[in-house]
Amino acid sequence: MYRKMVSTLTTLDWILVASYFVFALSIALYFYSRAGKNTTEFFLSGRNMPWWIIGTSMVATTFAADTPLAVTEMVALDGIAGNWLWWNFLMGGMLTVFFFARLWRRSGVLTDVEFIELRYAGKQAAWLRGIKAIYFGLLMNIIILGWVSLAMESIFNVLFPGMTLFGQEAFNFLGIHISAPLLLVGFLIIFVGFFSLISGLWGVAVTDIFQFVIALGGTIVLAVYAVNIPEIGGIAGLQEKLPPETFQFLPTIGQTAEGVAVLSLSFGAFAAYFGVQWWSSWYPGAEPGGGGYVAQRIMSAKDEKHALFATLWFNIAHYCLRPWPWIIVALVSLVLYPNLADSREGFVLVMRDVLPPGLLGLLFAAFLAAFTSTFAAHLNWGTSYLVNDFWRRFIKPDEDEKHYVFVSRVVTFLLAILAFFVTTQLSTIREAWGLVLTASGGLGLVLILRWYWWRINAWSELAASLTPIFLVVLVLLGVPVPGIQDPFPMNLYYVVAITTVIWLLVTFLTKPTDHKKLTLFFRKVRPGGPGWKPLQEENPDIEDDGELMPLLYNWVAGVVLVYMALFGFGHFLFGNYGSFAMCLVAGLLALGYLYWDLSKRGFDTIIEVEDFDHKRDASEAGQ
Repeated sequence: MYRKMVSTLTTLDWILVASYFVFALSIALYFYSRAGKNTTEFFLSGRNMPWWIIGTSMVATTFAADTPLAVTEMVALDGIAGNWLWWNFLMGGMLTVFFFARLWRRSGVLTDVEFIELRYAGKQAAWLRGIKAIYFGLLMNIIILGWVSLAMESIFNVLFPGMTLFGQEAFNFLGIHISAPLLLVGFLIIFVGFFSLISGLWGVAVTDIFQFVIALGGTIVLAVYAVNIPEIGGIAGLQEKLPPETFQFLPTIGQTAEGVAVLSLSFGAFAAYFGVQWWSSWYPGAEPGGGGYVAQRIMSAKDEKHALFATLWFNIAHYCLRPWPWIIVALVSLVLYPNLADSREGFVLVMRDVLPPGLLGLLFAAFLAAFTSTFAAHLNWGTSYLVNDFWRRFIKPDEDEKHYVFVSRVVTFLLAILAFFVTTQLSTIREAWGLVLTASGGLGLVLILRWYWWRINAWSELAASLTPIFLVVLVLLGVPVPGIQDPFPMNLYYVVAITTVIWLLVTFLTKPTDHKKLTLFFRKVRPGGPGWKPLQEENPDIEDDGELMPLLYNWVAGVVLVYMALFGFGHFLFGNYGSFAMCLVAGLLALGYLYWDLSKRGFDTIIEVEDFDHKRDASEAGQ
């Protein structure tokens, strides 16, 4: 096993780390008074944010401390093709760009959960809103924050083996065993919680720009250093030391000539990722139909045009700029540390053993930035659900804005503390992604169709939300359910099929949404397509988005553009210049089409939503 050195951070390294914290806190303090004006400022930055800040903030939020480690694990298990676990999300992301970004901005809601009572009517809509606010804002959110924190603990464990705090390696608090590295993560969480509660979304988003530059720059520096050490010998040396199947972007089927199984992603798993997962499952940052903190950022945009370009930039940067430095480091780790019990640690080991002082501090600061960015964004997003869609809606509906801002800050801090205690109960993040995706299998189609089919009602979404959770609980309890017990992602075929049948039955066995509510929604959001034909005929004065085929062409062009850029850069790195040229030509054609079509369309409509923000309480009281 490679072991050049066990680096300790020098004075220069610690100066770089301290500088990051000073900068982040300065930004938070700068935006303190602005965030305290009202909840629209605190959660949506006054709906006046430009596309480049929004898009970069989305990318920074998805660049968590656990993400490079998870990519390292995927590459160790299935080669580069293992990244289809998240590369497939691009197709759903492009749906958001062209089909949903403008509609989210047009809706004028504060959160995507509030959208439920804009779209549906009755007590069932209120119940659905309250359930999803607690489920996603609290339960799902603290699990996500927990595994992100667990990854940060792993980084501390590798960088500082035998770490002690106050002379102790571990602590006991209320019967909970807390290691010194995990306690250090707890201190970091407290800082992030304080940062988030005083800065609001403006502070989070502006700091995200700085955090993204540090995190991306740091991982690029690491990849360049790692691949050029003598033990690797550059890209060519890396290719010589690993099986050729490791470098394939699409799955391989079969075995090597010697009959030994190769590193590969099975075709069945690839088909599940490419054909099912991206439209059927909910996952933070990749929700079908938009949603979560992506919808939150969209609704903070200046107008519909900024909303569209923000999500387009997010998808380009997310899939084209970030992955290859991680993948290169992951491949290097396979050579240097071939027998790791936990392959995720390979990324941090490369960082520890390869980088000189100064650069090690820079990359450590990059991981801290990635952790801070994701944690702060999830705190702000989760708090928006708990305050706007639960506290304001059901507990205290008639308070002034100062009250809600104060409650938002309290909830932000409490959510951070709760996430830390959840972290102390977690032992692994290996199957966390698969569990979250399975527990939402089949929900995605409802989240898409509720915008484009009038017949979807609150019962449809409630059934689609609860069915996969119920199926996962059955498996966890040991109940033999055929197909559901298959390993992820093969179990998605069964979970999605069962969930889809159930929510369709529920849809046609229950009454449609109140006609008056559907009319108000149609007139406000103006969705196009044949799914709203009855409302289109009743409201001929409303100019909706018209036919959906032009948006479908844009979606295809966007998917082609990003995949060609992603694979083209990979082919260039590995010296496959013929494949690179083909990707370049296809990508430029897709880019040219998008430029022509978007220039023709303009998308300059600006929807005024200030009145909606100020009258939110009154409208909800009438539900």
